[in-house]
Amino acid sequence: MKKLIVTICFCCAAAMAFAGHHLNGTWKMNVAIGGQQGGTATFVLTEGEGGTLSGTYSGALGTENIKGTVKGSEMEFSFDSQAGKISYKGTVSGTTIKGSCSYGQLGAGTFEGEKSAAE
Repeated sequence: MKKLIVTICFCCAAAMAFAGHHLNGTWKMNVAIGGQQGGTATFVLTEGEGGTLSGTYSGALGTENIKGTVKGSEMEFSFDSQAGKISYKGTVSGTTIKGSCSYGQLGAGTFEGEKSAAE
């Protein structure tokens, strides 16, 4: 019985650790600005202690470092570019993510994407 309880506790702890860092990895996002056909962006995200989110953006605006927060399935992050401040706010569900974004001078839009299968 003790072994069963220890095993269950270990599994729960492992699940909580995974759930706490579910954004870690490479994400491919389809972005549409102002209702127009958009492009794709790649984000490499890392969750830190206390709900911090960091990583990199690669896309039409070059490569930039991002900073943000994550709480449960909700996340938001931003970075500065030649188009102004770029921000994303969305919801994660498993290996998919979607939400809204603001591309500074270029306007507001939406995004959706998936985590790379290799991660």
